[in-house]
Amino acid sequence: MTTASRSTTPATKVEPEIQAVGTKTGIGKKLVFYVVLIFFAILYIYPFIIQLITAFKTNPDATNNALSLTPDPFTTGAWDTLFSSDYPVWFTNSIIVTLCVTAGRVFFCSLAGYALARLKFTGRTTIFTGLLAIMAVPGVVLMIPKFLVLNYIGIYNTYPALIVPIMVDAAGIFIMKQFFESIPVSVEEAARIDGAGVFRTFWSVVLPMAKPALITLTILSFQGSWNELPHFIIATNNPDLYTLTRGVAGFTGGSLGSGNQYPISMAAALLMTIPSALVFIVFQRYFTQGANAGAEKG
Repeated sequence: MTTASRSTTPATKVEPEIQAVGTKTGIGKKLVFYVVLIFFAILYIYPFIIQLITAFKTNPDATNNALSLTPDPFTTGAWDTLFSSDYPVWFTNSIIVTLCVTAGRVFFCSLAGYALARLKFTGRTTIFTGLLAIMAVPGVVLMIPKFLVLNYIGIYNTYPALIVPIMVDAAGIFIMKQFFESIPVSVEEAARIDGAGVFRTFWSVVLPMAKPALITLTILSFQGSWNELPHFIIATNNPDLYTLTRGVAGFTGGSLGSGNQYPISMAAALLMTIPSALVFIVFQRYFTQGANAGAEKG
């Protein structure tokens, strides 16, 4: 008994020491992890801080002290110039175009995705293959054909020219198709037994179940159309139809006079990022759910 107790005593003393070392090692790893995380967070946020501060600088100060965190002197002149320009018109145009394009993409991409996922018709596989091929085509390749088509059908320099060509997106159709395929067919069969037609089944039964995918598509469509530039360049040359991306791009080209206009450009870009950021922040949880649903399906 004495020998056994003596042999086990050192082991019982060592165990707490091992646990303490393990705890310290775990805390050390967490500390290093958070330090690295904070470093990259600051590195990522720093340009936005510079953008905010530069918007309150004078043009010479922004040019000579681009990375300074203290405006010298502090001024709101850039904001006054910005709102006395056509910026409100551009903002209004962007809101109109973005809301119309987002609504169109959500509706039409859902319809097309459901058709490719559930309806049996000749050429369905070929259409889906063509859809994947379209996703691989760089958008810049289609700029001149888009301009020729818009000019030929007589809608150049109009709101339809800004909205209609981008109301349907191949990536959106792909997202919706993949999500609809994850929904059990038995749900639709039960609806058809109750007398629902194809569209009624889609609208009243399947579409409400696709909420995560719909919100994902809404976020992507809003951000994509809000930040769109190449299409708006070839869709109009009328300043009254300029969107934010087209108008703000003009600031960097000296459209307001001589100089680089850094403060005005930063102020305009800062306001431009707010709506897109708010949409993502509000619907971030649903966006993640939609992405995970697609990953599980794959």
